[in-house]
Amino acid sequence: MSPRALLLDVGNTLIYERPSRAAIYAAEARLRGAEVTDETMGGHMARAHRELPRVLDGHYRYSDPWFERFIERIFGQYLGLAPDAWAGAVEALFARFEDPDTFHVFPGAVELLTWARKEGLAVGVVSNWSSRLPKLLDGLGLAEHLDFLVCSAIERTEKPERRIFELALAHADVEAREALHAGDHPVRDGAAANLGIDVVLVDHFGSLGPGSLPKVGDLMALREWIEARLP
Repeated sequence: MSPRALLLDVGNTLIYERPSRAAIYAAEARLRGAEVTDETMGGHMARAHRELPRVLDGHYRYSDPWFERFIERIFGQYLGLAPDAWAGAVEALFARFEDPDTFHVFPGAVELLTWARKEGLAVGVVSNWSSRLPKLLDGLGLAEHLDFLVCSAIERTEKPERRIFELALAHADVEAREALHAGDHPVRDGAAANLGIDVVLVDHFGSLGPGSLPKVGDLMALREWIEARLP
């Protein structure tokens, strides 16, 4: 069956951060007196993500209250900063990650979205992200090229769960076999294949090892992969 919808991951598929998220957190910590490298901060962030539950005091992962506890865990507990220091970091980091200047759009992103819609595909994003995602995509000039957005912090479901993909299919008004999904993570994005969605990984940084899912190197190659599946 010919595809009728294109689902896309956001982070490291359509946009990326430079410097890295760990570097941004580490720079904020150093401003507040902590001695921490970018690499060490990356480890702290991974640890906090593992330790904090997905739903914390009723707040879903990546919501503002969840992120406040995430930052408190890193800056207060792991780095030992005083409460007034990590409280200030919360506001600073929230502002940083809703600022479009923190992110870069991959070459070919707007062209891909525009082309896909002209081909008659419903185009939307499926992302594990904070509720700031709609505002961010608008600021980056991508929102106007999308038909819908499914964001984990808003919908209270996240990849690799089935429900987040089911919501995207409902927005697109298509069956799973009529949809394509592109992302950068073999597990989170690859889970769309469990519903019968055709999945491809976009390996912008050449960091993905061998696997069962097809891969392309950039968004121009993704367009070619999609074109091969159109009538």
